[in-house]
Amino acid sequence: MEQGSLSPAAVKQKFRQLKCCVLIPTYNNDKTIEQVILSTLEYCSDVMVVNDGCTDSTPQILSRYPGLTVITHEVNKGKGVGLRNGFKKAVEMGFDYVITIDSDGQHFPKDFIVFLNKIEQEPGSLIIGARNMAVDNVPGKSTFGNKFSNFWFWVETGIRLPDTQSGFRLYPVQRLKKIWLFTTKFELEIEVIVKAAWRGIPVVQVPVSVYYAPQGERVSHFRPGKDFTRISFLNTYLCILAFLFWRHIMLLRKFTITNLKKVWKQDVVARHETAFQKAASVGLGLFFGIVPLWGFQFALVLIVAHVLKLNKAIAGLAAQISVPPMIPFILYGSVKTGELVLNERVDLAFSHLLSVSTLMNLYVYIIGATVMAFAAGILGFIITWILLKVFGYSPKTH
Repeated sequence: MEQGSLSPAAVKQKFRQLKCCVLIPTYNNDKTIEQVILSTLEYCSDVMVVNDGCTDSTPQILSRYPGLTVITHEVNKGKGVGLRNGFKKAVEMGFDYVITIDSDGQHFPKDFIVFLNKIEQEPGSLIIGARNMAVDNVPGKSTFGNKFSNFWFWVETGIRLPDTQSGFRLYPVQRLKKIWLFTTKFELEIEVIVKAAWRGIPVVQVPVSVYYAPQGERVSHFRPGKDFTRISFLNTYLCILAFLFWRHIMLLRKFTITNLKKVWKQDVVARHETAFQKAASVGLGLFFGIVPLWGFQFALVLIVAHVLKLNKAIAGLAAQISVPPMIPFILYGSVKTGELVLNERVDLAFSHLLSVSTLMNLYVYIIGATVMAFAAGILGFIITWILLKVFGYSPKTH
């Protein structure tokens, strides 16, 4: 990446103006850490290094640079703990932003300006440096892991990014300080971007350069078996929270007064779906909003809408028929529908929906909810299609 006409001194000034520092977490990278520090200091005066229990010559190297802010862990605690402690220290020192750069030499400090320019355009964002994974010497496990991480980030947030595993990032640490982060290893870099997106912090990307040393020279502390397992457990936890709560919040957040016109224009009206597709999106959302798959309805409606090439915004919005105020009515209607279909009687009062008698006849509810979901989906499709035709809707063409 090019730094344009800005000199290193001008980049340093921009760091100060934006109240931004650089954080370098390191563990036993003594062959590369000094060059990373030297090239970083060329562009930024406020540099913090987390010595995560290094047992090589890293402590001696750091002692040569008294201007650094050094956080020392007596034993190795993991990159996640190092980042969290670095964020905390940066907040204490009054910084608004932290750029993290790995100590293995794969990132280029000349790309700092790309992050600084982007944060000026989009203040308060979390910015990820998207690497070109097509360069020479990229490990196969890195390519697979990146695609794996990108997919689950999309599932958990609805946001598509090309490189969710890059450690070259700009964090808005003042906005992150109220977010509870608990992971300790590499998986923190996943946890933090998912939880930031949930809280409404824009997660965006900028292109950056990358260098991967040849196989014999590369130092990596990533343990595929243990770390992929930890990441898988984290994604399971994040998916449960996303499906039960946060994806709903993210969708509803888009429909604030400020965003309503924009969302309506971009995600609902100004699309190229046919009337059939839009009506099918409504029907699909109503079906999944009622069908008895509590906890997975929202995720499933988005996945199915994506597979069927329907409008995910419309389907997700229609699925909100199952918001808490509507749940008692859906439960009551489902049981009554089940009674009608099965020709059975459940002694049910509207005020005792979760009574023992209801739970003992759970199959009546399940059958009734499924039938009612199909009926609502079909009815929603028909009504929407008729309305679109009556009001002369036609898809936009290129």
